[in-house]
Amino acid sequence: MGLDKFRLDGKVAVVTGGTRGIGLAIAQALGEAGARIVISARTPVPEAEKVLSDAGVNFDLIEADMRDEGAADRLIMEVVAKTGGVDVLVNNAGVAIHGDSGDFEDETWRKIMSLNVDAVFRTCRAALAPMRVQGSGVILNIGSISGIVSNIPQNQVAYNSSKAAVHMMTKSLASELAAENIRVNAIAPGYIETDMSRGGIANPEWFPIWRGMTPMGRVGQPEEVATAALFLCSPASSYVTGEVLVVDGGYTTR
Repeated sequence: MGLDKFRLDGKVAVVTGGTRGIGLAIAQALGEAGARIVISARTPVPEAEKVLSDAGVNFDLIEADMRDEGAADRLIMEVVAKTGGVDVLVNNAGVAIHGDSGDFEDETWRKIMSLNVDAVFRTCRAALAPMRVQGSGVILNIGSISGIVSNIPQNQVAYNSSKAAVHMMTKSLASELAAENIRVNAIAPGYIETDMSRGGIANPEWFPIWRGMTPMGRVGQPEEVATAALFLCSPASSYVTGEVLVVDGGYTTR
């Protein structure tokens, strides 16, 4: 088996939240493997567009707030109109908010669930129509180790619950869609150096605990998640579906 199994030439890959952090790294990795990339974001990010352009990635950016109920349908319809189909969908857009459960307001709970769970399902659902027409497809959902363990010391019941839901959604969809040649997997990253985690990394109380509980003794880089994403989105993983691939430097082993 050659490296051509990791190629995505001629494929169209949609990455939500693809203008920074893990999403941007995944978009670049899939693009460098030959895919035509469509990234979605609430607003354009010139720095992200430069990264992809400099890497020679063929991409489009579609503005979309995935929290809006109709955003997923509009996004996929526009992608199909531009490119003719959807071969790969990466659900990366998400939000993390910490807080003590006794003080957690309904509005904050819904903000997390609407993006981390509802939007993921809606985008999966929207992508099924073009994938069924072409008779194949790959969906990759970005979960978290927080959907597997209750990591400490931060309190984050809503975020943890949302990512556990993403993992079970992944398994359920994989079981349902396997006979239609549509694979569905997830990645559960640990602590990765992104805008989302930078505050915690800078926290003198939190970070020593995070690092101490990670056997490799460091945070990961977005590129280390992106290479795992390339595997799961490419023909190299053609017999893999319903899996949650943990990329965490060993955190969940302890």
